[in-house]
Amino acid sequence: MRLFNFTKSEAQQSNQYKGLAVSVQDLIEQQRYVPYLSMSENRMTSDMAGDVKSVFKGRGMEFEEVREYNFGDDIRDIDWRVTARKSEPYTKIYHEEKDREIIVLLDLSASMVFGTKNELKSVTAAKLAALIGWMTLRNKDRFGLLLFDGEKTTYYKPQNNQKSLMLLFKVIAQKTEEILQTSHIGDISSALKMFELSHKGQGTFFILSDFYNLSTDSFKNIATLSRRHSIYCINIFDVLEDVAPLDGLYAAQFNEQKVVFNSASEQFKVAYQQHFAINRRNLQHSCQKFSCKYMEVRTDRPIFKQLGRI
Repeated sequence: MRLFNFTKSEAQQSNQYKGLAVSVQDLIEQQRYVPYLSMSENRMTSDMAGDVKSVFKGRGMEFEEVREYNFGDDIRDIDWRVTARKSEPYTKIYHEEKDREIIVLLDLSASMVFGTKNELKSVTAAKLAALIGWMTLRNKDRFGLLLFDGEKTTYYKPQNNQKSLMLLFKVIAQKTEEILQTSHIGDISSALKMFELSHKGQGTFFILSDFYNLSTDSFKNIATLSRRHSIYCINIFDVLEDVAPLDGLYAAQFNEQKVVFNSASEQFKVAYQQHFAINRRNLQHSCQKFSCKYMEVRTDRPIFKQLGRI
């Protein structure tokens, strides 16, 4: 059963920019993958994900404290370890979980407008943001968005209704088209700083980026945010950033600078792969240092198969 209908022009637009930009339809269709992630919540299916506890674990009761047992308390809640240590009964106290806030920082700066197979990194990141949005709605939490285009950041406060999610999808789709014409090189530290100043509550914060222009200030901001939020750094990358290109002569251009290189030499291949491997290790180390969860998503593979659980 189809929940949404699209005009002919919208369908044509989706095909015209396939792999280069996303349409609202592309983002809506991410809803179909929510059940796959739901089934993965009790097991890990991704080698990249690591030992990451699912943030989308459902409503329930959350542990608050341990206190002395009082007459009438449920004996099933007795904390036997504390009881043994104190030589008198202690019980666990729980409180009902409140609606959580799930916020995504979607990096659509210039380095994300790159891809050699299947789709651009910006497209993969946009689809992942939509998937997280659908997971948030399914769990009756609130979904917010920080949209960073390399030059400016727009913050959309967390809400928990489908109407607001559809509005965000329109904004994301429009921006992925705009950056095909004009893109900006930028550091996400400005977006992180804006979020730190404008959001005082607690929540879960997903950063969807290739982390290319990550400065020292960026991780200082991430470290500050990690004191109040659970941080997930999801590294979006293309296969060409993981494996050196086939032997041959290549021309590349970025920011009006052109370069020609030959990928045939073994020295080049080693230096090429070491460059990206070192960047990846540095990012993983920084995440570990500041208690952030690190995950990876490659553009030429199904997103839901790489996440395991989030």
